[in-house]
Amino acid sequence: MTSLLTKLAAATALCLSLAACVPDQAMIDAGLAKPPEPQLVEGVYTARSDMNFTVPAVPVEKVPQAYQRQTVYYPTEEVPGTVIIDPSTKHLYLITGKNQAIRYGISIGREGFQWSGTAVVASRKPWPTWTPPPEMIERDPSKAKWKDGQPGGPSNPLGARALYLESNGRDYGYRIHGTPEWNSIGRNASSGCFRMINQDVMDLYERVPDGAKVIVLTASGEMPKGLNIPPPAPKKKKPAETPAPIVVPKIEVLPPPVLTPAAVAPAAPAAPAPAPAAAPAPATEPAAPAETTAPACPVPLVNGACPPQP
Repeated sequence: MTSLLTKLAAATALCLSLAACVPDQAMIDAGLAKPPEPQLVEGVYTARSDMNFTVPAVPVEKVPQAYQRQTVYYPTEEVPGTVIIDPSTKHLYLITGKNQAIRYGISIGREGFQWSGTAVVASRKPWPTWTPPPEMIERDPSKAKWKDGQPGGPSNPLGARALYLESNGRDYGYRIHGTPEWNSIGRNASSGCFRMINQDVMDLYERVPDGAKVIVLTASGEMPKGLNIPPPAPKKKKPAETPAPIVVPKIEVLPPPVLTPAAVAPAAPAAPAPAPAAAPAPATEPAAPAETTAPACPVPLVNGACPPQP
């Protein structure tokens, strides 16, 4: 009996101490009590093996304490299991109870890529494949080698886990995912997705089911009023083709001649041109010899000839 009473007293003291650690919201609002201080979760950034891959340890001494995993006091009316992302402080909150949450450091979208609104976790994948969208390839042609997808692994930009978000039943390409670049946490470094340290996104993956509600606050940390998606960047116009330049050959200007005394002496008179040779007379045929006529015979012909005369 004495042992039972001792246990009841210890349990009561524990409940009272916990109540003192989490004061009533009304007392905090009235300034009569201070909210509890954040509590670091120790030993969570060590190396771990997972699905044939090894997630390397993170040098926590190089990660600002504000971006390390902590349990915090977070006043909200949202139910446990809800994810709230605050871009203004670069934190992701997983609501775990009344005004209580686990807080993770994140990296958010660069200027022009930030968005706000309400979404749901449509699906979750371990060691996801990363496929850069055409817009990203256009901005950075070096990503074209992964147009068909980069397999999951320690060097994959999506890290060890990815939670795929949808708003109003549509996938806008936004994700909550890990990253091998743990030193980018706390910065504006993504294209609208939310990066987490690999060990943190693995923890979130195990705690958040598909269908969980995700609220992305505005850039100033206020509750969103509807879905605010940045417009797509205008496509770059292809430069007009310029015709090939016309190459004009360079005209070489010769220097003026140098005149010497010999060059200016009077020239000898030119020899007269030979008279043209007379054209040969046309050849003529030799004249035929003139025909001679025999004298008439004074006496009668004898045997057709003129007899000799005495």
